[in-house]
Amino acid sequence: MSLSLRFILPLLLVLTAIGYGIVPLVDKLTLRWFVRDLDIRAELIANSLQEPLSDQLKAAKPAKTQVYLTRLIQDERLFGLIFCPQSGTAPIATKGVPAQASCENTARYVDPEARVLESAQGLLHVAVRPIEHEGTTLGKLMLLHDMSFIERRSEETKRYVFFFFTALALVVSLLTVAIAQLSWRGWIKGMRALLRGEGLLREPGTQAPAPEFMPIARDLRALIREMESEVRPRDEAQITWTPEALRTILHSELSGEEVLVVSNREPYIHVRRGQRIDVQRPASGLVTALEPIMRACSGTWIAHGSGNADREAVDGNDRVAVPPEHPAYQLRRVWLSAAQEAGYYYGFANEGLWPLCHIAHVRPIFRTADWQQYREVNALFADAVVQEAKKPNPIVLVQDYHLALLPRMIRERLPEAIVITFWHIPWPNPEAFSICPWRREILDGLLGSSILGFHTQFHCNNFVDTVDRELEARVNREAFTVTRGGKATSVKRYPISIDWPPQAELTEQSVDVCRETVRRRHGQSPDHLLGVGVDRLDYTKGVIERLRAVERLLELEPSWIGRFSFVQIAAPTRTSIGEYQNYEAHVRALADEINQRFGRGAYTPIILKIEHHEPPDVYEYYRAADLCFVSSLHDGMNLVAKEFVAARDDGRGVLILSQFTGAARELPEALIVNPYNADQCAAALHLALTMPRVEQRDRMRLMRGLIGEFNVYRWAGRMLLDAAGMRRREKVLEQGGTWLVGER
Repeated sequence: MSLSLRFILPLLLVLTAIGYGIVPLVDKLTLRWFVRDLDIRAELIANSLQEPLSDQLKAAKPAKTQVYLTRLIQDERLFGLIFCPQSGTAPIATKGVPAQASCENTARYVDPEARVLESAQGLLHVAVRPIEHEGTTLGKLMLLHDMSFIERRSEETKRYVFFFFTALALVVSLLTVAIAQLSWRGWIKGMRALLRGEGLLREPGTQAPAPEFMPIARDLRALIREMESEVRPRDEAQITWTPEALRTILHSELSGEEVLVVSNREPYIHVRRGQRIDVQRPASGLVTALEPIMRACSGTWIAHGSGNADREAVDGNDRVAVPPEHPAYQLRRVWLSAAQEAGYYYGFANEGLWPLCHIAHVRPIFRTADWQQYREVNALFADAVVQEAKKPNPIVLVQDYHLALLPRMIRERLPEAIVITFWHIPWPNPEAFSICPWRREILDGLLGSSILGFHTQFHCNNFVDTVDRELEARVNREAFTVTRGGKATSVKRYPISIDWPPQAELTEQSVDVCRETVRRRHGQSPDHLLGVGVDRLDYTKGVIERLRAVERLLELEPSWIGRFSFVQIAAPTRTSIGEYQNYEAHVRALADEINQRFGRGAYTPIILKIEHHEPPDVYEYYRAADLCFVSSLHDGMNLVAKEFVAARDDGRGVLILSQFTGAARELPEALIVNPYNADQCAAALHLALTMPRVEQRDRMRLMRGLIGEFNVYRWAGRMLLDAAGMRRREKVLEQGGTWLVGER
């Protein structure tokens, strides 16, 4: 005990001395902070007085000006005001101003160290600011602030700092004494064991830990278990984002909780062709991203059954196991009437929200009847979610703009669910979104989400700005959360990606075989150069701008005529909407015009393929092409760019990418272009066609490395990890609530 006291007493004195020594430093820093704040306050007051004071001075009535200044010093901290005219006439001052604060001394208060004035009334802060009118300086305004409040706060701060360090010294001293008394004998025994050649961490002659180390060993084991359960799986998953990593998250982080995906578009469509039923995979970035996730998670995907043979393929509960060749999860189909599909999908979603969110110069159309159908269909999907949920707290991934009302509907019926909504298209600025007549209902629906994801931080910012303008909600811009109705929604950036590595059947044909097959198919020589574009035939994808760029290339560089062709694969989409019908007609007419102008015999510069292509067919063109051109006018991410890079395991090929895609922020090694600038795009095409193989390989290696690391499993894994963290916080809060109730 005496040894402990000999150690503790000096420690106590040192900590107390440190606390006492810090007090002057704290006092100095506090004074500096308050002086700076008073400088800012004086600047604000002077700026606000510019116009009214100049009006008073122009009236040339010093008495009224003095009365005006006297009214201003009713502020308890504003001690006095002096106006020093530029003309040299008598200054105008409020009563009680000390003699030291005179117009002759204004120059000295420019120095920050000289702005504190000692007077009979105490310390005063002095600031001098010019008063101007229409570019003419009328004089200087001297503002005097009472600094007595600083002295009071400084005294309080010094007391708090002193008491803090004194208390800290006492606590450290007591802990040291307790630890020393509990472990001193054990340490002596351990040292003796060490001198005898025995281990410190084990009892001599046994495999058990020494008694003095048992509490430490127990704490270490608990810490290791916690780190293994929380940190190690995440680190391993970050190194290798694979289906196995996602399963690890589900079973360890989320305890095997069920995952439901809800989208309008289904991953597999059953189509009747005569006597047989074919299974198609739609051309959709959403499906491309989510389908590998569902294979890994073995959950349930709820979607609109749009195929003409979809009803024939499901069981009595409207479910079918997919993929057909190796079933891994359940597809639950929701049936819509023709009127519902017309109003909800073609009307409100694709004639209203789609052009509203894409800056593609197409006017959005909003109809009340479409809005009613949109609400009804979102309610149908909510019914399906409740029916498919086996537990009251599933994790529900709601996809895209077709289901903006669904998160709130799920929240009302399954309050324990974690709802993660991902908005796959851009989110416009508040001014653009205000066009929508039902903007508040859509925002409220999305804020039913636990987590709301966008491709880019720019879209997150736009959403938060829109909420801040349109709704009564608490917006935390530091944490990027929006609280409405007592429930917080976390707004986050999740850049979507693709499966990595691509499925084996997509790349089983070598690049050389693909090049030969495609060129033979189109009657081209083996050395013929080929570009490819892969899109839905949508006006946001910039297909017309892409064809104009090819036309401009052939105008500027006629040497490419007969040596270069561009294959445009365009899947038909939303063909019942007039805008899409007109767009398809325009694309066909432009392709014909270019072919008539530059075609030579069997040579065709534009090969237009407006038809559905299965993924293996698309990848064949990716691997056969010398370049891929993505010219979207406005896009959330655009996965075609990433698919092309993933397909090029030979390190060849050049990606030309629109600056208006989310992918352009992730793939700077591509040739980034403005699709509206035909000359720039033509120059990029020429550069791509003449780029040395070494440079192609270097660029492709960097892009492939990024996509391999930031693949679709990482995209989904980050959302699921955030959901797991949210689930853990909920449990902690529940335990805390139980403890509080018990205390009462």
